[in-house]
This record gives sequence, C-alpha cells and structure tokens, in this order.
Amino acid sequence: MARIKTWVTTTREDVGSHKVVRMVPPDEAAVKAGVTWAAAAVPRHYVSADEIATVLRELGKPEAAEVLNGKLPVSKRTRSGELGEILGTQYVARELGYRMIARLRWKDSRDMPMRGDDLLGVRMVDDDKLEFLKGEAKSRASLSTSTLDEAETALLSEHGLPTPHALMFVAARLREMGETKLHVKILAVQLRGRVRPGDVLHLLFTFSGNNPLKLLRSHTKAYTGKIRRLGVGLQVPDHQAFIRRVFEKVIRDARAR
Repeated sequence: MARIKTWVTTTREDVGSHKVVRMVPPDEAAVKAGVTWAAAAVPRHYVSADEIATVLRELGKPEAAEVLNGKLPVSKRTRSGELGEILGTQYVARELGYRMIARLRWKDSRDMPMRGDDLLGVRMVDDDKLEFLKGEAKSRASLSTSTLDEAETALLSEHGLPTPHALMFVAARLREMGETKLHVKILAVQLRGRVRPGDVLHLLFTFSGNNPLKLLRSHTKAYTGKIRRLGVGLQVPDHQAFIRRVFEKVIRDARAR
C-alpha cells in the first residue's frame, strides 16, 4: 500500500528536541486520492484478509461484504474516532517503521470503544533492543486545546510508558500471527520491567478540519518530560465529508468485489 505522503503536502518543524508535522491535501484531486487510499486501508483494520478469503471461498461475495459491513461502526462519532486511529496506525507503520497491530479487529462491539493505548508500535533495533511508540489519535472537525489535553493525560499514564495491558495485547496478537521472536522480546521487557523512557517515542496524531500546527506547536512546547515527542496533524478541511466518503467507498467496494 502507498504511503500517506502520496496525497498530502507535508511541513515539519523542530520544537526544541521534539518535532511537529502538518499534512494537508493540496487540492480536491488529492482529497479524492486520500478517500481512495483510506478506503483501501480501512477493511484490513476490521477483518483479516484470511477471514475474508475464507468467507468468499465458502459462502460467496455477498456474504463476505456483509461480514465486513457488520464490523464497521455506524455512528458518526465512532467512525470519526476510528478513522483517526486507522490513519494514525498507517502513519506509524509506513512513515515511522514500527510494527503495528490492527487492534480494531478485536472489538467487542462495533460501536464500543476499546481500552488501552490508541497506538502502540514496536520495532527491533540491532536484533536485540526494542523501541516502542506510545500514541494517542484524536479526530475532530475542529481541534482544540482541550482535546490535546485529553490526549496528554493518556500519554502520561503509566509514567509515560506503554500500558501493561496494551503490551500484553500486542504480544499475544504477534504470537498468533507467528511472530514469536518479537512476542518473546516484548514479554521479556514487560515482565522484567525494562521498558525505559529512552526507549519510547510519544506520538500525538490528530485528524481535523482546522489547521493543527499552532495547537500542536504550543502543546509540544509546554511538555517538560523526558520522553521524545512527535506531534502529527492531518488536516482535511471538510473533515466530516471525508469520513462519510471513506466509509461509503469501503461498503461500495466490498459489494462490488
């Protein structure tokens, strides 16, 4: 899958030892490309390729489309929040190179929020050391300081380190997918208390209709902790229409397969 940078214009700033990034599609053609890009990413966050392939083989195309449709959120608020998380997950995996889990597949109900860190990435360095990304994803038509403060509370939980619940969840999913080496490494650092602030990057990922740069800059300047910070804001001016178009295309494409 193509990287998100293929349909946005990106600006970057250093804020002390931290960084902030703004991404915005430059025109309507880029927005349309973003809808297509996001609609291709959404299904795999709710249903595995193996599950869809099995339903297609055993039951047929209409049933496979209904399996996906039954997993997608219905309410506008949930769609907004989960699309923000999906966009953030794709950014972490494709732009930053961390291993990510499509955690929305394990929701109890399609309109029920999940517990734990919104974004938890892990990568192995030099075949031995693990680096972690702990992130919060926020989606708002109009981003505000209070929304960033809410994300800050979550980022600072567990002294700024990944929550034990989230670490164990990711480790278990990796084991199920056959990534046993990474699974064991995560368990080892978690059980032995060896996740340290220097091994963690904080990400605040926002998806909004208004320009997030000034808010992210001020928020990052105010941070006094020792964990590295990255603030990333994706701005799509017609935020609500973008979300609607993405989910409509997901459903339309599933039924056309």
